[in-house]
Amino acid sequence: MRALTRASSHVLNARTRPMPTRRFSSQTQLTEQEATVRQITSILTQNDWQRLLTSSNVPKKLNPDVIRSVIHLNRAHNLTRLLSFFHWSERQMGTCQNDLKVLSLLFVVLCNCKMYGPASAIVKRMISDGNNSGFEILSAVDGCFRESDEFVCKGLVFNMLIDGYRKIGLLDEAVDLFLCDTGCEFVPSLFSCNALLRDLLKGKKMELFWKVWAKMNKMNAGGFEFDVYSYTTVIDAYFKVRNAEEGKRVFSEMGEKGCRPNVATYNVVIGGLCRVGFVDEAVELKNSMVEKGLVPDSYTYVNLIYGFSAAKRLGDVRLVLSELIGKGLKLDTVAYYALIDGFVKQGDVEEAFRVKDELVASGNQIDLVIYNTLLKGFCKSGKMEKAREVLNEIIRMGIEPNSRTYTSLIQGYCRMRKMVSAFELLDEMKKKNLVPSVFTYGVIIDGLCHCGDLRQINAILGEMITRGLKPNAIIYTNLVSTYFKKNKLQEAGKLVERMRREGITPDVSCFNSLIIGLCKAKRMDEARIYLVEMLRRGLKPNIHSFRAFILGYCMAGEMQTAGRFFNEMLNSGLVPNDVIYTSIVDGYCKEGNIAEAISKFRCMLARGILPEVQTYSVLINGLSKKLELREALGIFLELLEKGLVPDVDTYNSLITSFCKICDVDKAFQLYEEMCEKGVEPNTLTYNVLIDGFCKAGDLTEPFQLFDEMTKRGVPLDGSVYNALLSGCCKEEKLEQALELFRDMLEKGLASTLSFNTLIEFLCISNKLQEAHQLLDAMLEEQVNPNHDTYTTLINQYCKVQNMEKAKQLFLEMQQRNLKPATITYRSLLNGYNRMGNRSEVFVVFEEMLGKGIEPDNFTYYVMIDAHCKEGNVMEALKLKDLIFDKRMPISAEAYKAIIKALCKREEYSEALRLLNEMGESGFRLGFASCRTVANDFLREGVMDYAAKVLECMASFGWVSNSISLADIVKGENSGVDLDESKDLMKQTA
Repeated sequence: MRALTRASSHVLNARTRPMPTRRFSSQTQLTEQEATVRQITSILTQNDWQRLLTSSNVPKKLNPDVIRSVIHLNRAHNLTRLLSFFHWSERQMGTCQNDLKVLSLLFVVLCNCKMYGPASAIVKRMISDGNNSGFEILSAVDGCFRESDEFVCKGLVFNMLIDGYRKIGLLDEAVDLFLCDTGCEFVPSLFSCNALLRDLLKGKKMELFWKVWAKMNKMNAGGFEFDVYSYTTVIDAYFKVRNAEEGKRVFSEMGEKGCRPNVATYNVVIGGLCRVGFVDEAVELKNSMVEKGLVPDSYTYVNLIYGFSAAKRLGDVRLVLSELIGKGLKLDTVAYYALIDGFVKQGDVEEAFRVKDELVASGNQIDLVIYNTLLKGFCKSGKMEKAREVLNEIIRMGIEPNSRTYTSLIQGYCRMRKMVSAFELLDEMKKKNLVPSVFTYGVIIDGLCHCGDLRQINAILGEMITRGLKPNAIIYTNLVSTYFKKNKLQEAGKLVERMRREGITPDVSCFNSLIIGLCKAKRMDEARIYLVEMLRRGLKPNIHSFRAFILGYCMAGEMQTAGRFFNEMLNSGLVPNDVIYTSIVDGYCKEGNIAEAISKFRCMLARGILPEVQTYSVLINGLSKKLELREALGIFLELLEKGLVPDVDTYNSLITSFCKICDVDKAFQLYEEMCEKGVEPNTLTYNVLIDGFCKAGDLTEPFQLFDEMTKRGVPLDGSVYNALLSGCCKEEKLEQALELFRDMLEKGLASTLSFNTLIEFLCISNKLQEAHQLLDAMLEEQVNPNHDTYTTLINQYCKVQNMEKAKQLFLEMQQRNLKPATITYRSLLNGYNRMGNRSEVFVVFEEMLGKGIEPDNFTYYVMIDAHCKEGNVMEALKLKDLIFDKRMPISAEAYKAIIKALCKREEYSEALRLLNEMGESGFRLGFASCRTVANDFLREGVMDYAAKVLECMASFGWVSNSISLADIVKGENSGVDLDESKDLMKQTA
């Protein structure tokens, strides 16, 4: 851009000293230069002046001062000859005459004599020289006017200077000249102002446009009047910057100032209103235009067609088209394009194609722009065969497809994930010497990103860079997102660093891709680092940024942090959508904070955000898990009242909870309701119901539901079979259980749980051999047994006192790297104890402790009994104290075993103390137990202690106060058992 600031305004105010006007007389002694000027002037009066000047000594005396003096002296004579002399002098001097004083004088002289063509050429020379700023040129021109009062073309000269800059595209310089405070009476014409406004608007130099318009308004205040073209251009400018209100204001002002809008003005306003979406207002203005006697032309209707097309009101488009045809107007190609573009944007490509055919039928030529629009529409709607037909027609019509044509086709195939076809078109494009653009490569990379093909992505990226094309922020954003989806977080980070190195600033979308990926990977701290960088760059987080953090912290169970981000989002003026609210509600439900979940749900409703079914579903699920079924049903009814249809997950939550509280009838009622509403039950629905009925002891309904699953085509999985199998075993339906199990084996659905269920049932049914055979079958079917499998069999072998088999299985399970549990050891300990093999009991117990397996209270009972039977009362008492230290419950049987052992050792006082301890601990001994304890004392012949025992029992209400030792020994209850049974019933009620 040529700088116009080399000369300040005072240059223009400095008066150039007028060239002295001398009288050429014999009395005046002439200088050499004056003599040369007089000689040239004399010769110029001759017809063969060029020959005479060339053959004289004048060429040697030529210089800018001589030439300027000749022009000044002869300004009122033959200007054509004077201009020819100027060009002759340049030839003689062998260079273009760029002296500003010479050129400016010649320019003014030519303008004054209305020789505008040559004057424009001189202006162009002055501007193109590059050594003269606009201010310097204007200063030189002003000097010419100051030298002579003969020049009366100031305004015209100023206009021609501004137009000179404007016409060669130097709009900044033209505006600088227009705005300068010259201190002279240089006033541009309205035509020049309008032309400058028009070119600035066309060049989208809006800042300069408004400066020119501001000065024009100042001039207007001084009596400078605008015409219809001024107003129309300014109205157009306001609408182009989407300031419809100002555009309408200027339109109104135009009428108020007596400047009548013409059809072009109305078209500008109608077009502007249509562009900003005020189509109905545009129609009203069209009607107003007609009322004022103006006739809408095809451009008026084309604007309306564009407006209705953009608003996807194709019915109104047809009405406008009908009116246009009714008025006898013909649609030109531009109007047809508007129609075609409208139908394509609406998604009605077939109708757009029909309009194209109509255009051809009316004798109009179809250009590539229209074909590309149609092709893009077919590609966008996935109709690639139709798109191919359009391409073939383009070629058949002799039109050369361009890069946009192929890019649209490539994008269509990429959307359909047909990357082979996309690459074929890329190759075809290259063969036609059509250069793929950044957008073309971006489309292919986007397609490959959706396919997750990182190898191809890197290859096409390399090709793009080799061709000298730099990936833009959109391409990098897609790449970053893809790397995150592939869990290649390090590579994604490297891409961001590469963007920075290449000077590409990540935008909000790119940062969001990083943040979303890291949040999904639960790397929240790293995500926050990018958020900080995003803010540091002055980028504002949007709804997607906050959503990523809220969802991430909700998934991580950090609801306090999620809540902070939620509140920050609200403070930023962003409105959470239903997805964010659903995540927040779900997070609080999973945390067990149902009150806060309901609060957020109500807040969502208060903000006018309508919850989707999923929002209701997560809240119902949270309430159901807490078994707050009344509240859950309340929310469920609210969902129905909103006209929403619950999904299968909503029904499953309620059905599951009712089955948990054993209300299978209510669960089944919900099942029937969902079927009536057309909500298809899934495997989980049937599994929960079948399991619920089986646990309720009803096998009829589960098998009916099982058959219904098959009829509905609902997949049968192992969980459904296991529920039925468990039900059959519970109800002791062995044949049905075995039939189900065989079916499971055939379908490959038999799991460890299935085998364990049947093994346990066979063990309970005393079919130990068959149970063991199932373990062998399990191994043959390559179904891995677990510790439950072995423990069930070990326990049963211990019960039948086959300790050899039990020990064998115990060793086998450890060989399979299955760690025996407490219950496994307890079964072995109990088995050895019952067989009287106390030494093995103690060995197994030491092994158990050595392996760090914590005994439970029942294991301790077995060990207390073993120690007591071996007479190790002190060890038994230690174990009792250990049970108390571990805050485990102790059984009456353990107490009785120790008391019996103490009696054998004649430690009656300790035995009596333990009996009192039992009573104080809340134990209630039955009559049979009391008789056993009393006999332990009597057997040793200690009557005094036996009497104290009876007294102790009576004090705790275990026996009647009236009963005697003899009655206890004889077993005469005297009604005590009845009372005792009543008490027991009360305790178990």
